[in-house]
Amino acid sequence: MNEVIRTLMNHRSFRQYHEQPVEPEKLKTIIEAAQAAPSWVHGQQVSIIAVRSEERRKQLAVLSGNQKHVAEAPVFLVFCMDFYRAKVASELEGQSFEAARDVDALLVGATDVGIALSNAIAAAESLGLGIIPIGGVRRHTAEVIELLQLPEYVFPIVGLCVGYPAGELPKKPRLPMEAVLHEERYNPEVKGLIEEYNLTHRKFLNSQGLTERDWSSTIAHFYTLNPQYGDAQHTLKQQGFNCDNLTK
Repeated sequence: MNEVIRTLMNHRSFRQYHEQPVEPEKLKTIIEAAQAAPSWVHGQQVSIIAVRSEERRKQLAVLSGNQKHVAEAPVFLVFCMDFYRAKVASELEGQSFEAARDVDALLVGATDVGIALSNAIAAAESLGLGIIPIGGVRRHTAEVIELLQLPEYVFPIVGLCVGYPAGELPKKPRLPMEAVLHEERYNPEVKGLIEEYNLTHRKFLNSQGLTERDWSSTIAHFYTLNPQYGDAQHTLKQQGFNCDNLTK
């Protein structure tokens, strides 16, 4: 196993950090790694807002669902899908910019952010830093957009806490590979695999002194409570993503 694979396989999500700041050269390396990720038509549809200000981090912690680790991490990165540059490129070429009316733009933007985020995580962890992605930035996107002064065609997708972790954490068990890897076609017969994973999940929680609960119970509870997560249905249009073909 090489060092890249070892870093990827050793992932942990940290919620507690030392006050030690992240060195500028390390942050620069993380951003460069994110930029090195592939993107649709090499459009590089990603922008990253680095938030170091304690006051802004506190505000983002509240907007993300009162997640205090957002405020406590020395750096909070907000990954945005960004078609603003594509719009400027269209203006430079004297062409109309129509992509934001196509739902495919949302898939492209979210995918590009996910790939860039993955690179950033691997880079940060390889440098001895701890991270945790924060989907909560989508809870109150209107306020996040205003706070970060995001222009039209730019939308916050996910945040990333970055800092030196305070302590070690065990690795959470993953679903059986058979539930994730499908050969030639999708196999919907996963109920037994989920039941098997529930036992593994409960055993892990018990080993950490946590309340035992099935993984399926946790997921079902979340998606019952969150049929519509955040205000994106309103703010996407505010940012210029009309996606007319959703109604066709």
